[in-house]
Amino acid sequence: MSKERTIYTCQKCGGQFPKWMGRCTDCGEWNSLIEENYITPSAVKNTRATHKPASAVPQALSEIDSTAGNHLPLGIAELDRVLGGGLVPASAVLIGGDPGIGKSTIVLQMLSLARRQGRDVLYVTGEESAAQIKSRAVRLGVEKEPIDVVTENCLETILDLLKKNGRDLIVIDSVQTIYSQSLPSAPGTVSQVRECAGQLLQYCKSSGTTCLLIGHVTKEGSIAGPKVLEHMVDCVLYFEGDSGHNFRILRAVKNRYGATNEIGVFEMTGAGLREVPNPSEIFLAERPQGASGSVVTAALEGTRPVLLEVQALVSKSGLVNPRRTALGYDHNRLSLLVAVLEKVVGLHLYD
Repeated sequence: MSKERTIYTCQKCGGQFPKWMGRCTDCGEWNSLIEENYITPSAVKNTRATHKPASAVPQALSEIDSTAGNHLPLGIAELDRVLGGGLVPASAVLIGGDPGIGKSTIVLQMLSLARRQGRDVLYVTGEESAAQIKSRAVRLGVEKEPIDVVTENCLETILDLLKKNGRDLIVIDSVQTIYSQSLPSAPGTVSQVRECAGQLLQYCKSSGTTCLLIGHVTKEGSIAGPKVLEHMVDCVLYFEGDSGHNFRILRAVKNRYGATNEIGVFEMTGAGLREVPNPSEIFLAERPQGASGSVVTAALEGTRPVLLEVQALVSKSGLVNPRRTALGYDHNRLSLLVAVLEKVVGLHLYD
């Protein structure tokens, strides 16, 4: 027999508490505790008596075939660069970013390229309808590709579908909309995200299927859900970009099969995301010639140096404490830089 009780789970770190509090004592986040139903066994049986023999057989490290983990290039140079050479079988990739930045667009382009290479793919959508996916495919020009699409939120139904018809590559859009019938909590909660992601990854590791998970982001820019979600997957990609510009940056913050902090630059067009092979040319296209306060610097992003323009403006201030602001630069480093200019160079900026 088991009984149900109420607990409060922090949506930021996953901490659980017997009563509600305004602030999570584990991570310090305010108003992040959500009420959930938790089922606990009323009696714990002897684990030795109920333990089953292990089905896994240990293998010698020297006898393991390492070719199964080789990268399979997709054909988009910028995307393959970020992934470390391409997708790896039996791996899980988590893609996060702001709404409308191009997450669903890039995965649909990835599925079309993988389908042309002969891989069996499946697009599982829990947010959009199949008609919406079709309209995006028409815009991208891939509507004739044999890509299977299913609209489903139940984890058990998705796993049954995958076990009946094995796939080489699956997309879950998004992981916050999937729920498991074994948990009474609502979709998107910490327990649901952790349980659904864990079972999906367990299936992918055992079947050799590559899984692409799309994740929502919070207002701070981090992927919503427990932090353990990023620890479970093999690769974490973030889509960055300004809503007022067409350029997008895909950044790898974690990659077990390649280098981290690698970036890929894309341009959002009417026909989807187009790779930018030379980002320096784009970043310096509007740089004025001979203007004061403008310099070019080289920034190392992963294994590729990128040329960027840095602009500075200095003017008189009527305030007692001059206001110093920076865009895309840490304010504390700016204050330190101003102090160095005044002390070493003799450039007085106190007014």
